[in-house]
Order: sequence, then structure tokens, then C-alpha cells
Amino acid sequence: MNALTRGKWLALLCLLPFALFFIVFEIAPLVWVLISSLQTEESGWSLENFTRIFTSKFYRQAIQFSLEISFYSSIFGIIIATLGSYSLRRVDSPLRNFVTAFANMTSNFAGVPLAFAFIILLGFNGSITLMLKQAGIIEDFNLYSKTGLIILYTYFQIPLGVLLLYPAFDALREDWRESAALLGANGWQFWRHIGLPVLTPALLGTFVILLANALGAYATVYALTTGNFNVLPIRIAGLVSGDVSLDPNMASALAVVLVALMTVVTVVHQLLLKRSYHVSR
Repeated sequence: MNALTRGKWLALLCLLPFALFFIVFEIAPLVWVLISSLQTEESGWSLENFTRIFTSKFYRQAIQFSLEISFYSSIFGIIIATLGSYSLRRVDSPLRNFVTAFANMTSNFAGVPLAFAFIILLGFNGSITLMLKQAGIIEDFNLYSKTGLIILYTYFQIPLGVLLLYPAFDALREDWRESAALLGANGWQFWRHIGLPVLTPALLGTFVILLANALGAYATVYALTTGNFNVLPIRIAGLVSGDVSLDPNMASALAVVLVALMTVVTVVHQLLLKRSYHVSR
């Protein structure tokens, strides 16, 4: 056995723990959820669970709210994160390290502490809500509504977006800007023809990650609304824990719908990436 063959076998052995972990904790649960979604206590094997999901206004509303909150919070989050990441790249001071460390810390600040913090700040009697009312800027604000959840989700999307987009700006070389300026291009033309095409893969990839992050969020929205807001993770958890009715097969079907939504988003992301690559060439 030569050195090249030994190297390949060693690489395969090193890959084995990861492969086992991936199969046991990723593939196996997904297969179990898929099998469970096709079963019902009354009819056995059938598509009844999916029929109930797509014919029920309640479950369709859960899908709609999940998509709307995830989409808008991802859009707002990536816009703010892009501006913040670009600003950090342009600032050469200790502030850059501080903001990066702060973003790393706040990206993990979610769940019950985040919901409690927003209740104190933006609840019905929150400090910021009361100040805005006294200033006459707003008449009323409901943190526990869809708009309030979009604001809450956007908050925990921004640090993650900054951490993902900050390295992407290393691909923009300063001499490209100088060369474009020498050729008569203004700032808008530089970003339209050079900056955005270079950053498009990173922006699309970050958007998909933010969307997945929001679609699967559970602890924060549950702690804020005590499970009374109709989104997919809340419905899945309620069916598994038996808050209203115990139906793990329906929960599995909702989980499959959630996975299908993310699969569609990922496929669209890959198509857009290929298109942007051909356009940039």
C-alpha cells in the first residue's frame, strides 16, 4: 500500500465519526419524521395529515405567519447587517474589535432572556413604549403582534448577519475602487457593476441562513407569547407536548412542511447563485 492510498484510508477514517454523527442525529430523525408524517391512528398509512394541513385555515395561517415573519426579519436584518459590516470594514480602530465581539455575544442572546428584555423595553408598559407615547410618536404598539415579532426577530438576525457578512467584504479590494474612479465611475456605478456582483453569493447565502434561523426559532416566540401566536414551531411543539391535543404524527407532517419550505428556499438560492455567477462572468 503506497503513501497515497494510506492517506485516502486515513482521511476516510477521520471522516467516519462525522459520518456516524450525521447519520444518527440528522438523517435518522429526518427519516423517522417523514415516516411518522405518513401515518395516522385512524387510517394507518395515508396523506391525511398533509390534507388536513393544507385544507385547514389554522395551519395555513401558521405557515403564512412563519414565512412572513421570517422573510421580513431576514430582509431587514441583512440590510442593517450589510451596512454595519461595510462600516466596520471602513473603520480602522479598536471599535471594530469591540463591535465584532459584541455581535458574537448578542448572536447567542435569544430565548427567554431576549423575550424578557423586549417586554421590559417594548411591552405595553415598556420603557421605550411609554417614552414614545409621551412624545406623541406612537399611539399604541403591540409587541405580541406580527409586527412586534418581526422587530424581535430582526434584532437577533442582525448580529448573525454581521458575523457572516463581515468576512465577505475582504473580497472587495480597494484598488478596484481606485481603478473604477480613474475610469470615471462614480460610487453607484462601482457598487452596481463591481461591488454587488462580488458580494451577491455572500448576500444570498446569508439571507438563506437568516431565513432558516427565523423559521426554526421557537424559544423566543414561545417565551414572548406563551405559545399563543400561530407559527409552525409553536404548532409543532404544541402537538408533541399535548398542550391542546397530542398528535405526534401531525407534528411530524408540519415538520416535513417546514423542511420542504427550507428545501425550496435552498434550491432557489442555488439557482440564483448560478445565475449571478454567469452574469458576473
